[in-house]
Order: sequence, then C-alpha cells, then structure tokens
Amino acid sequence: MPVDPSALITWANAVTVSRILVSPLLFAIIPVEPGGSWVALGMWFVLCVSDGFDGYLARRHGITRSGAFLDPLADKVLVLGAMFTLVSRGVFWLLPVVIIAVREVSVSIYRVLAGAKGVSMPASRTAKVKTLSQQLAVAGALMPLTFDEEWLWSSLLWLAVGLTLLSGAQYAWKALSPKRGAAGAL
Repeated sequence: MPVDPSALITWANAVTVSRILVSPLLFAIIPVEPGGSWVALGMWFVLCVSDGFDGYLARRHGITRSGAFLDPLADKVLVLGAMFTLVSRGVFWLLPVVIIAVREVSVSIYRVLAGAKGVSMPASRTAKVKTLSQQLAVAGALMPLTFDEEWLWSSLLWLAVGLTLLSGAQYAWKALSPKRGAAGAL
C-alpha cells in the first residue's frame, strides 16, 4: 500500500534514520593505528548497502518528502564522517576531503532552498557514481588487505573528488540556466 508523500514514519525512513544513528559507532571503531579493520569494513559495508535497501523500500511503498531529505543527509553524514575520521587518523589527506565536503554542503543547501520552493532535486547519475566512488575510497582505506596499497584507495579518493566536482558543476549548471529544467527556477 503506497504511503502518503508527507508521511514521516515509514520503513524507508526508519532504515535511513538508523544509518544516521549507527554512523558514530562506525567512526568510533575506525582504528587509530594504521592497518585497517575488518569490523569497521563490515559495518561500513552494511551501512552502505542499507542505502540501497531504504531506496528499494521507498520505491516499493512510496517516496516521501521527508525521505527525499533524509536519505542524502544520511549519505553525507556517513561518508563525510568516515572521511574526516580517516583524516584524523592520518590515513586520508585533508585537501580532497575538504573539497568533497564543500561540494556536499553546497548541494545540500541548494537542495533545501529548492525544496522550499517546491522544486525536486533527485540525484543525478553522476552523483550516484560519485557516492559509490566515495564509498569505495573509504572501503579501500578500511580493508586490511588494501590498506598498504595506498595508491589504490588514494586513487579512488581523487576519482571521488573529480566526480564530486563534476556532479556539483552539473547541479550549478542546472541552477543557473532557467531553460535547463525546474531547478533553474531558483
């Protein structure tokens, strides 16, 4: 049975909120000492896969406005929290993480402003690939088998930066060009 688009309490939202609430536990178990962690990697995997599960539930039962806001927020809390934790542990370099964070916060603010005007901002295909590349970069740094292969997860992190900038530019292009769609009405 479809849910009301204004509903707050849905199965999809429950999964999304759970992702946000469990994220600090993940950040706490990311090892202080270099070398990765199977436990942290396992939790990371579950939290990343649950993103697809809440999307499945939302499509099956109905997408809500609250879910459209909460899902990208959960993605940002999870990815940026893990990345900044890895920066604090001396694993990730600060510059690429700051670049990613600035884009994520900027697009989130834009989404809020667009949503206040009734404009929907679904994630683009590039943005979905961007999120996957960010998740893979963190996974590479958490996995004990690849931790010593810094070139691998560092390359994934810089790929994520490139895709982050590209998807941010796509959102900006749509926002600044009224003929390109509803988002241009801002």
